[in-house]
Amino acid sequence: VFASSSVGGLSGAFIPVSEDAAIADAASKGLLTLEKLEAMTCVCSVGLDMIAIPGDTPADVISAIIADESAIGMINAKTTAVRLIPVPGKTVGERAEFGGLLGGADIMAVQKGSAAGFINRGGRIPAPIHSFKN
Repeated sequence: VFASSSVGGLSGAFIPVSEDAAIADAASKGLLTLEKLEAMTCVCSVGLDMIAIPGDTPADVISAIIADESAIGMINAKTTAVRLIPVPGKTVGERAEFGGLLGGADIMAVQKGSAAGFINRGGRIPAPIHSFKN
């Protein structure tokens, strides 16, 4: 708490799939899936970080993943974030190299199906309320 009040930014752990060789290796072997990483956000992470997904993933599906992470953040009263990388022309199992510190990652599977009905409903996820006192 002391450090985050002085420095700013997020005070939590990201699990950067493309930026960490061991994590990227686990993901390429199927030991880490998008769903597993999302579940980990509930207890030990700030969000989904540097995850390569198929370039043809529909916008509504990406929006639903972001909504899931927002809901996790709201219910757990913590900051969450998402850095998904749709890679044009790539499909599950292919590799994307981003270069430099960004590393590379195998394209991870995204659940099939449409989230359009849910996403097109609109609305918002409210910030958590801790108190009405000043």
